[in-house]
Amino acid sequence: MEQEDQKTPEQRHPEKQHKPDNPIQRKPEWIRVKAPTSPEYHETRKLMRGLNLATVCEEAACPNIGECWKQKHATFMILGATCTRACAFCNVATGIPDQLDPFEPARVAIAVQKLGLKHVVITSVDRDDLADGGAEQFVKVIGEIRRLSPGTTIEILTPDFKDKPGAVEAVAKARPDVFNHNLETAPRLYPTIRPGARYFTSLELLNRVKKIDPTIFTKSGLMVGLGEEKIELMQVMDDLRAADVDFITIGQYLQPTPKHAAIDRFVTPDEFKSYETFARAKGFLMVSSSPLTRSSYHADSDFAKLRAAREAKLAAASGK
Repeated sequence: MEQEDQKTPEQRHPEKQHKPDNPIQRKPEWIRVKAPTSPEYHETRKLMRGLNLATVCEEAACPNIGECWKQKHATFMILGATCTRACAFCNVATGIPDQLDPFEPARVAIAVQKLGLKHVVITSVDRDDLADGGAEQFVKVIGEIRRLSPGTTIEILTPDFKDKPGAVEAVAKARPDVFNHNLETAPRLYPTIRPGARYFTSLELLNRVKKIDPTIFTKSGLMVGLGEEKIELMQVMDDLRAADVDFITIGQYLQPTPKHAAIDRFVTPDEFKSYETFARAKGFLMVSSSPLTRSSYHADSDFAKLRAAREAKLAAASGK
């Protein structure tokens, strides 16, 4: 991991170097965060280094890392730290991944136990090079965490498993508490923002999880500020509700380097509030919509609210 940290943008994203630069815009006041300095942040970082684990917090340059790691809430990134896709928004390194690490599930479980996490989020890079897209590694990680920390609830944020028959079924049958897969943006923008993915493949993944096990909470996230129109966001929300998705997150896209997709605009906090109102009206059990919202931001407290919302809905339906 130390070696990975020292990679330049050119080394992390060689496929983007031929693209013209998109100047990085100055962030508005409502989106600026302080650099991480807390002792807890450094303790968490030391633990991740010691166990040779990757986190999406670091690899994707998440703006909330200081706040989350101060509380020792880290989002683990499995299947290595090199992605086989080259999405225009993402800061995770791309290239040819290393071989699958058979000891990674055990190390993740040890870290979860040492951090004393009540709720953990596990994500991954895309591994199009693997026959199952990395599904079995998710299954093993879930199993190891349950073995060492049986009281910990588990949220997974998976790739789309495109052209990997049986992968979604295998992971769903491991029964994570939350199955998250991000649509990221409106379908019109997929060719430029998410060229390796297909909108309806991602939507069908979420739909399939609910059909396999309706008790699993499903979740998806969107970035805004990429050039999407409000009417397109409303349609994506409707598509997610048609797939019976429980939880939607909406956050501001932030451009990692000049070679990444340009920010079309900074969406105001008031607009995020209006998106939350629309999403709740469409029937989502849980909505997180703010400039700094990310898929795993406040995931522990949000999970408690999500579970309470389902219980309230069931109670209302039964007339209690």
